[in-house]
Formats: sequence, structure tokens, C-alpha cells
Amino acid sequence: MISQASGEASGGASPRQGMAAWAEQLQRELAGRGLAVASVPGKGRGLVASRSFFPGEVIICQEPYASTPNRISVGSSCDHCFASGNLRKCSVCRVAWYCGSVCQKEEWKLHQLECQAISALTEERKKMLTPTICLMVKLILRRKLQSEKAIPSSATDNYDLVDALESHISKVDDNQLVLYAQMANLVQLILPSIELDLKEIAHTFSKFACNAHTICDPELRPLGTGLFPAISIINHSCVPNAVLLFEGRTAYVRALQPLSSYTEVSISYIETAATTLKRHNDLKQYFFTCTCTRCIKDSEEDALLEGYRCKDQKCDGFLLPDSGKKAYACQKCSISRDEEEVKKVSSEILLLSDKASSFLSSGS
Repeated sequence: MISQASGEASGGASPRQGMAAWAEQLQRELAGRGLAVASVPGKGRGLVASRSFFPGEVIICQEPYASTPNRISVGSSCDHCFASGNLRKCSVCRVAWYCGSVCQKEEWKLHQLECQAISALTEERKKMLTPTICLMVKLILRRKLQSEKAIPSSATDNYDLVDALESHISKVDDNQLVLYAQMANLVQLILPSIELDLKEIAHTFSKFACNAHTICDPELRPLGTGLFPAISIINHSCVPNAVLLFEGRTAYVRALQPLSSYTEVSISYIETAATTLKRHNDLKQYFFTCTCTRCIKDSEEDALLEGYRCKDQKCDGFLLPDSGKKAYACQKCSISRDEEEVKKVSSEILLLSDKASSFLSSGS
């Protein structure tokens, strides 16, 4: 999600002028792809089609501004392309892995700085290099290289887009804020030669939590994490008209249905095959409540998804809430189940679902 106003000016311009410059460049770039950033009622900014897209068509694709594999120490995938075969460890830092000389060369300008920083760490501190810490280190180094013109930047590949992402830092609880501050201090220890704003780093960690995407293989197994600032403009819907897929670490947003001009592009941030309660619980990390058509309509779909069946084993009906009696009644035979009994079953289902999600996220 992109905030309405963010960023610092460069070249002596005011913050408003600096914001306008990169925003105008982004709009021009997106216009060439049949897209525009627009204000969406109740959502802030969003990505809107300015031409028609047919089902399966790529709406937008983007390389990550920064990315990192999930399992750094064991070398599960190449740091550049996320391939999993023929991996070799960097002989100096012994943390980064590459599938060959081509990927190593592509990453070299950034990894040269990263390698120097990691090599200077003690073995104990190297153990503290979590994927999130490594993602931050890569982001800072990429920003440095772009500011020094050592690597190119573009309208969809620049730090201004990262700076404009919404952090929701004011909504983060105190324990999480302390953790972000500790993580920012660790980043400073890893990159002592770079002058860092620790408050800004803490805010960026918060941005990761609600803007970074899990990079998956074709079978939807998680490979790592990437920050795709242009794609982060796209808002969520439990009834999305587009889907986010990956080829290597490149993100592709494809249309799921015909899109006409002036249609907002939406993807789902979460697993959509779940009840409204479960979906809203999963969306809490993004600090908003979804009000799409699935979330505001009646509960018949939820009853089907949750599988609340009739008490009568011979009946194949399912239960719907009966608010007047604080119970659930079968839509076929009208037999009721007590509300507390159904809530207990629902809690057990939610617990099992959360365990399954954690297991999948770990890549096990």
C-alpha cells in the first residue's frame, strides 16, 4: 500500500516537489502499460486499468527492489534467481549462494558491499542474520548504489517508491516497536560505515510487514521474500480480479477476468478459500478491514466453508445463524445447534488452520 504523502526531496526541491517528480515519472511509466495510480474511495491509492485487459494477460511485472531467500544458512535457493539447483556458497562471506557465475555477476555490485559487511561479523552475529535483516541490508545497499549512480534506477525501480509505502507505524504495538528498534540497531552494527537513520529503518521494517510479498515456486512453496514497490500499490480484495505469480523472483500480476478501463486492479493478500472470520483475522497485519462483496454479504458461504453440518447424521444440510434464538439452524430440516457449541468448533478449526498456515510459511 502506498501512502498519500511521503518521501524526502532531492536536489534542493521541497518535499512536495520531490514527491511530484517521482510520482509523475511513475504515472508516465504506468500509462505506457495501460495503468494509472488513482485515489480509490475508502482505500487511499490503488492501481487502475486505463485500457482493457483480457484473462491471463500480464497487467504488470516487476523485479524486486530487494529480495532474500528464506533459508540463508543452508542455501536453499540462489540469491539472485531463486533457483535451487547447483548452488555454490560465496567463498568469502559464506552466507550468499549462487547457481552459477551469471547470477553471481548480476549480483556482484550489491553483494560486494554486502560481502564485506558480513565477512567482518563474528560467527555469533552471523547467526543473527535472519531473512528480514538480510532484506533490510540489501535494501540499504541498493539505495546507496542507486544514489551513487553505480547501478541504474527507473520510474518503477527507485527508493522513492519504497519511501512512499505505508508503514502503519502508529498502529504497531509497543512490543513490536521495541523489536523493530532492536533490529534497526543490529542493521547499524552490520553496516557501520553507512550513516543510518534508525527511526527510518524501524519504519521500513514496519513497511516490510504489510508490503513485502512471499516469493513462491510454481507449486506455491515459499522460497523467500521480496519488496515490489509498484505492485504494492495494488489493493486487496477477497474477490480479486487479478493474481500475483512468480517466475524465479520476478513478480507477475495477471488478469483473472476481463478488465475494462477505469477498473481497479485487485489481488488477494491472503488465502481466499476461508471464512470471513478467518480472512479478517489474516488481514490484521495489514491494518484494514476488507469490505468487499464477500465480506459484507450473508453468511451462507461461510457456513459452507466452515462445514457446520446438521446434527442429524441422515441429513446433508448445513447450518445458518439464527440470530433470534442465538443458535444455528439447518437450512434443510431446521434442527438447531447451540451457538456456544458451534463457536467451540469454529475456534478449533481456526487453530488448526493457523497451524497449517505456519507450517506452509516455514517451507517445511
